[in-house]
Order: sequence, then C-alpha cells, then structure tokens
Amino acid sequence: MLIDGYDTLLLDLDGVVYLGQHAVPGARQALEEAQGKGVRLAYVTNNASRTPAAIAAHLRELGVPATAADVVTSAQAAARLVAERVAPGAAVLVVGGSGLRVAVRAHGLRPVSVAAESPAAVVQGIAPGLSYALLSEGALAVRQGALFVASNGDSTMPTGRGELPGNGAMVRVIVAATGVEPVYAGKPDPPLHRESMIRTGARRPLVVGDRLDTDIEGASNAGVESLLVFTGVATPLDVLTAAPRHRPTYLAEDLGALVQPYPDVRDGTCGGWRAEWRDGTLRLEGDGSRIDGLRAACDAAWTAAGEGQIGENAIKDVLKRVG
Repeated sequence: MLIDGYDTLLLDLDGVVYLGQHAVPGARQALEEAQGKGVRLAYVTNNASRTPAAIAAHLRELGVPATAADVVTSAQAAARLVAERVAPGAAVLVVGGSGLRVAVRAHGLRPVSVAAESPAAVVQGIAPGLSYALLSEGALAVRQGALFVASNGDSTMPTGRGELPGNGAMVRVIVAATGVEPVYAGKPDPPLHRESMIRTGARRPLVVGDRLDTDIEGASNAGVESLLVFTGVATPLDVLTAAPRHRPTYLAEDLGALVQPYPDVRDGTCGGWRAEWRDGTLRLEGDGSRIDGLRAACDAAWTAAGEGQIGENAIKDVLKRVG
C-alpha cells in the first residue's frame, strides 16, 4: 500500500477530506482503513476560523474519524509563533474568529479587539463576517508597531459553491493600509508543519493535499514526501507545468490511493502508458486509467524540465488525453 512506511498522514481538509458540508466520496473509508493499519491521522488546515473541537465535530458528522487532538490549525501555529516573540500574557489583537482567539489564549496571551489596548501583536485569520471595523483596528495596531502575523496567505479557499476569497486576500487590506507585510504561519511556510510535528510526534509523515502552492510546497519546505489528490484545486495542467518545489512525490485521483499499491513510474511509463518527447512536444501513447497516464506524463515532463518548468504549448497533446 502507498501508506506503508509512513507513520502519520498530515491531511489537508478543504478539497481533500471534504468540500464544504460534504465529504469527498470515498474519503471516510480510505481514512478508516489507513487508521486500521496503525497510521495516525492528523488534519492540518490553513483555515483559522474554527476551533479544533469544532472541526473534529464536523468531521465526525461526515463519518470521518477525528478528535480535537487530531486537528492542527494555522491558528495554533500562528499563536505559537506570536508567543515565541512577545512577552508572556501580552495583549494580542485578533482579526479573526473563535479558532484564533482560543489558540491565542491557549498560549497564555490575552486576546483583544481594539488598538487602544496597545497590543504587542496583531494576528489575522479568515472568519465569516470579518468586519471593516476589526480590520481597521488591526491596521491601527500595526501602524503603532505591533508584530503582524497572518495565519496563512491563501488568496482563495475551496467550498461547495466554488473558490471564495481566502485569508491572503483579506490580509492585503491591512498590508495596503500600513505597508507592512505579515509573518505567515500557515502552509507553505514552515510554522504549521512544525506545529503538526510537535503535536503528533511524527517521524515519517506523508503530507496529503490538493494545492501545489500550499500543501506540496509546504511539504517541500519541510523536507517530507507528499501526495497530491485531484478532488480540490489542482488541475493536470498545474501539475504538468509545476516548478520543482511544487512537484509531489505521488499523484492520485483521491484518498483511496492511500490504501492501494502505488504503481511503478519510471522513464515516462506507468501502467499501460508511455510519454516521450517528439519535436519539442510531449506525446502520450497507450491506454489505461487517466491517473496513470498523468503519472507517466509528469515523470517525462519533470525530467525534461529539470529545475525549470515545461510550457503549456508542449503538453497540449497530453492534456487532450488526460486533462
């Protein structure tokens, strides 16, 4: 099985385990089987709006095994980052929801909502109904010299309705008003995966995600292996043209691949497919599953690209077959 040799799965949530209020088909069964094999499940999310307990409750409603201790959020990573840089018990202006406030309080810091409290830091995370008034208080505090920390820089977040503005988009409000860039705690920056390692004690983790620029780059930055699933944001075009830091160790349609043997991929071949270059164009021949064709094509494309990236025009033939 693909999970053989790994002790912990560091699983993204949105676009991997669920989309909005609905579980990704087959996710529950795959995770239960992985857990039955002795692999620890850790749900690692850039979303800072909800508490680990609330996220775990939502997962259980979907039939996915989870406790609050299994959830690691960018709010927790951000709170640790702040706690390491300010005095114990310091006031922290929270521009976000309950998940961020609880995480800040758990580190012995005092959450506040107004700049008049002279906060030592401002920490921002996405939250429904995030107001202009709270963003304004955050901007005032940053202008006064407060440390500025953002839970993550995701410009969008996947939902059942499509991609909506993420925390990265909202952070730009304070950045534009102050000229100060925040320190980011979430993926792809190291703090969140460091938080995950601390909380799970993982020695041989596998990062599982649906985004190249957060999940896979985050795994690269942490020096661990990764699995990209196509149930969320990433597309075949994205992965074929990926830069080295965005190239996953494994590709799969969904989480079901975790509990299946992973095919041998080498020299541009996988399953019944073979990818090779002809006159500057990547050609894909053979037959079989779409994902095996994409695995073969990525192997050939990444080998040819080396430290660079393949242009879209060179892979049009491949996209017609597996895109």
